[in-house]
Amino acid sequence: MRVEDIFHQPAPPNEHPYWEDPVLPSVLKRILPESVLQAIEPDLTRLGHDLVNSALGVRDTTDGLTCVIVVRPLAAQVRLPTLTHYNAWGERIDLLQTSEGWRNLKSLAVKEGYISNAYERKYHEHSRVYMFAKCMMMTGDFHVIMCPFGMTDGAARLFELFGSDKMKTEILPRLISRDPANSYLCGQWMTEVCGETLLDSRDRNALSRVQADRMFREWKRRQPLLPRHLRILAQHTCLTGFKWFSSAAEGNMSVALARTGDLASGSGALSLFVVPIRFQSFPTPLSNNIQIHRLKDKVGTHGVPTAELSLNSARGWLIGGLNEGVKTIAPMLNITRIHSAIHSIGSLQRCLSIARSYATVRTVAGGKLLESIPLHMENLANITILYAALIHFTFGAVSLLGKSECNVATREEEARLRLLTPTVKGFTALKAVTAMEECMAALGGQGYIEETGFGRLIRDAMVEKIWEGTIDVMALDLIRATRDDYTLESFCQWAAKIIALSPVKSEPLLLLQGAINQLPSLFRKTFNPLLPRSLLILLGHVASSVYLLEHAIWSRDHGEPSAMIDWDRFSRWVDEGSLKTAIYAVEVLDSETESRLKVNKAHVYRIAKL
Repeated sequence: MRVEDIFHQPAPPNEHPYWEDPVLPSVLKRILPESVLQAIEPDLTRLGHDLVNSALGVRDTTDGLTCVIVVRPLAAQVRLPTLTHYNAWGERIDLLQTSEGWRNLKSLAVKEGYISNAYERKYHEHSRVYMFAKCMMMTGDFHVIMCPFGMTDGAARLFELFGSDKMKTEILPRLISRDPANSYLCGQWMTEVCGETLLDSRDRNALSRVQADRMFREWKRRQPLLPRHLRILAQHTCLTGFKWFSSAAEGNMSVALARTGDLASGSGALSLFVVPIRFQSFPTPLSNNIQIHRLKDKVGTHGVPTAELSLNSARGWLIGGLNEGVKTIAPMLNITRIHSAIHSIGSLQRCLSIARSYATVRTVAGGKLLESIPLHMENLANITILYAALIHFTFGAVSLLGKSECNVATREEEARLRLLTPTVKGFTALKAVTAMEECMAALGGQGYIEETGFGRLIRDAMVEKIWEGTIDVMALDLIRATRDDYTLESFCQWAAKIIALSPVKSEPLLLLQGAINQLPSLFRKTFNPLLPRSLLILLGHVASSVYLLEHAIWSRDHGEPSAMIDWDRFSRWVDEGSLKTAIYAVEVLDSETESRLKVNKAHVYRIAKL
């Protein structure tokens, strides 16, 4: 029997990632002015159509013919990057090569304005919402393009805030360019050989081992080797050290933390530097005294070249104040953490779209479609409610980021952004992958086949529990944010105002109100070493619930057709989305702290006696 003669499951139709998404259009309709929405929807419609039809970047060639670049087939063309240390003559070249699929996706992302939409600020503070809406729609097809582009986005913001005039005129335009031939990618080097992060200033064992040494002699003689936009940056610093986990190793430049003071000063002796890597006028493919020792063999994100590399008196330029590196890099981390959250929900969007579409073509038991099976629809509905909670929460933070960057955010909005940035990053990473696994299971064995895409999406999304800080690291950052009493107080006041707008006093509303009232007293217990993670999860549930409530009230007041569904989403998320469990977890940990501290190690290491 031939393979062609057996039954094959018909492929599910491709859903439009904007118009057929059950949440995104209504989110944008609520948070954007009508004029902005009308201006950007044609582009979102076009982008979604191009993705669904596997064609993006249509352009006219000089001979009048039309050239179409396909997108979804490019995902299968993304291969592992390769590293060649030596050429045929024994010369060290460290030639890093990425796959054609990866390079084409990067070019398309640049043309789509993956970063530039935010910095052109055509729609002022709403430009961030527009940019991240496009990014989210592209996530499922563009592998983990958000990794190098997210870091480039953050670097662009650093140049805006702290760069010299020459940096702003000569380098910033390349970071936000729409021209692939002119654009730069920028990496971020923070992790050392111990595998630890630099974010917690209290952990002095995790401090940067890269040392900075000012060396200006000899360099002036070699200045002509550099392109003009680097020659004008004035005096440089030489960096020496080892970076253990360097993402976007194919980039043109990177920002790197380096020690500029003694070890006893802790993170107060770290400074931030801009380090050029690859430029056309450099004599070798990889220059500036940087060596790549190996590429990381990772669980996922296979298209992203992540490297171990050493700096051997690599030239760098200070950005921000001397010994103010951690403070200087903070805006970059805030942006990359939002990118991380967008990647989590964008990956979930793609998985849910496949599962939802599959249910319309897959028949079971007596020829019934999956969409007519109550148990199957219950599961997909629960995933959709979770997705709605995450997307409302994330775009709430995105909207605040746009206001902050355009200097129109109030003090209360700035405080809420500080509170929500680590929370949304950690919360979406925690919740999205589990939901993606459920989407995969909704296809049965078909979902477990690599060609359907679930495997790659899940493996790639798992990195968000680690990249730019684990959930525990985000929890500790959240605790630091609440040390300013105003931060949490203003959040609770904002939430109370939204609750007061509700015309219905339902049980879910009262439960949410009770949780908000408890937040100040619960966060005052942050000296308890067991609570930070549970407090982040609790705040994630509360914040996402408040944003769902805000949307449900808006939907009802504006007579939206989805008003009933929006209210039901809020109610079910509060009642069934683990808010009660999150409150209980904090209370239990707080009441049993002493006993748990004694027995936790016994549980882990099978210690018979305490």
